[in-house]
Amino acid sequence: MKLLLDSTRCQGYGLCQEPSPELIDLDEWGYAQVRAAEVPSGDEDAAEAAVAACPNSALRLVK
Repeated sequence: MKLLLDSTRCQGYGLCQEPSPELIDLDEWGYAQVRAAEVPSGDEDAAEAAVAACPNSALRLVK
């Protein structure tokens, strides 16, 4: 499973990092940066929560 970010849609709310700090970093302005596209085994629920938390649909999962 891969976690992909469309950086043009990210508005810097930072809501995606709350459920998945191990997968997503925020830059100094609060914009998301995916640590690694490949979601580690066991972190699938956190990745799904991050996608659901984004109000701009900037994140998506590809299986």
